[in-house]
Amino acid sequence: MTAPALTPPPLSLYVHVPWCVRKCPYCDFNSHERRGELPFAQYVDALLADLDHDLPLVWGRTVHTVFFGGGTPSLMPPEQIERFLQGAASRLRFAPGCEITLEANPGTAEHGRFEGYRAAGVNRLSFGIQSFDDGCLQRLGRIHDSREAEAAVKLAQDAGFDNLNLDLMYALPGQTLAMAEHDLERAFALQPAHVSHYQLTLEPNTVFAARPPEHLPDDDAGWDMQERCQTMLAQAGYAQYEVSAYAQPGRRCAHNLNYWRYGDYLGIGAGAHGKLTLGHEQAILRRWKHKHPGKYLQTAGTAEAIGGDDRIEPARRPFEFMLNALRLVDGFTLTQFTRSTGLPAESIASALADAVRRGWLECDGDAVRPTELGRRFTNDVIERFLDEPEPEVPEP
Repeated sequence: MTAPALTPPPLSLYVHVPWCVRKCPYCDFNSHERRGELPFAQYVDALLADLDHDLPLVWGRTVHTVFFGGGTPSLMPPEQIERFLQGAASRLRFAPGCEITLEANPGTAEHGRFEGYRAAGVNRLSFGIQSFDDGCLQRLGRIHDSREAEAAVKLAQDAGFDNLNLDLMYALPGQTLAMAEHDLERAFALQPAHVSHYQLTLEPNTVFAARPPEHLPDDDAGWDMQERCQTMLAQAGYAQYEVSAYAQPGRRCAHNLNYWRYGDYLGIGAGAHGKLTLGHEQAILRRWKHKHPGKYLQTAGTAEAIGGDDRIEPARRPFEFMLNALRLVDGFTLTQFTRSTGLPAESIASALADAVRRGWLECDGDAVRPTELGRRFTNDVIERFLDEPEPEVPEP
């Protein structure tokens, strides 16, 4: 018997923009507060050099989505976004209708800027609103208020953007159930195509982790907010398709779906992470770039810009796959698992059977999906796939 072949999945491009106006106390992303004028022209040169260096890993493959994340990508002038996209499109094959998302902070919205992004090729915006309550925004350290948030969304809509995501958090310091409901009501009034709705967590190495804010809702209050808000989202026509993602029909985020389906993504920029399936080597590679913008600018396009490479051995692939796929309401198929990991379905049979027995997963032929109970205990379900013995992969 031969080993199943690793089949390269769809490819995305992630571009990290590491600067922001002010670091939020809950943020654990690679973001650095702006100090003076930012070197965006030099940074685009570095991004294209970085891309050139990694191109041999993806020769001949089509890019289906592009995502500018941060930091605050909306600090970057539209002409530099356009220059990068033109350079990238001359090096890579972009799929027709390629989804191109840019994260935007309402506090950096300016008249005319969204028209520029649209002209540059951006066709989806993701706004980091977090809340429409000014008190909550102040306690979160955000630089915008609720008025600016609404104005930014309307500016984008006036510029022709109809594919918009609003990021909202709940269980915020001092927040009540009624306040969480009101946040969603304000969001619905703006008619976004997509809503990301997730609980505030105190991540390690953040200001909030070191000095937790006062008046955080307890677990029961947070659960009440989650259940009530999920009901409101469904009633407003936003179908949940992932743990924290809700979309109107046909408006799921293709870029994030590719992550959750264990797709491939090329990561460029300071601190960017990528995951690539190397078909000719039958290997899965994770690569990340140096986090500090200064060092990245000096070394981009050379091996020195690479912060590390990690080959994902077969024993780790089931857990990695489930870490993503089990966030999806629709789950995955065993055929997809085999193609994405190069492992037979038998390699996860024991953990799968245990999760089904506990009522966490359900199987229907080739399809595997989390139950409502399983979605409540996603981390416990995923951890089951850490316990598997190293899979036996037959020699070809």
